[in-house]
Amino acid sequence: MSKALIIDDEQQMRRLLRMVLESRGYEIYEAADGPLGLQEAAFHRPDVILLDLGLPSMSGIEVLKRLREWSDVPVLILSVRDQENVKVEALECGADDYVTKPFGTAELLARLTVIQRRRFTRQNPEIIVGKLRLDLLHHEASLNAEQVKLTPTEFALIKVLAEHAGRIVTQNQIVRLVWPGQQTDQSEGLRVHINHLRKKIGASGPQIINEPGIGYRLESEGEG
Repeated sequence: MSKALIIDDEQQMRRLLRMVLESRGYEIYEAADGPLGLQEAAFHRPDVILLDLGLPSMSGIEVLKRLREWSDVPVLILSVRDQENVKVEALECGADDYVTKPFGTAELLARLTVIQRRRFTRQNPEIIVGKLRLDLLHHEASLNAEQVKLTPTEFALIKVLAEHAGRIVTQNQIVRLVWPGQQTDQSEGLRVHINHLRKKIGASGPQIINEPGIGYRLESEGEG
């Protein structure tokens, strides 16, 4: 049974989330503020955390920062704040996804499924996302068992997206990982390489979804 921790100061929201998640077989733990949420996370070691940003005494962002000092548990942000800069900050502090309140039950459960899905480990010599396979040892990509010719930069870019499949990766995170140490603005180059990758992968492979003003997400065929 998967364990979920809900960190939200609104009792009605916790009750709603508990009802939805228990119907899907989750074991539920709750916390009404950040400090208690961190204690519950350390004690129960949940499989996923649903975190509100507007918490009393300690903001959700601060909870996330402290959590990421010792845990890589998937975290889904639930917040009424839908500004791009808030979403970017949460994602760059370690959130796996961001859902704006109010939200639909189907969307919530789908997002939870995606961020909990572990398709690979860092030790794995390959990453598979749908019909796309990345050979990390030989820096080769294949789609439907046929090789896809990628430049070194394109391979580095698709590798970053594949490592976070189903999750939003911000533009800043991508640039830091693909062009480490570069001081110049790479945003235009990123757009160009994304367009090239989309053409090479085509409609039959995973889709690179643009999250306007935030970044990109790689979705398996049929998930977007």
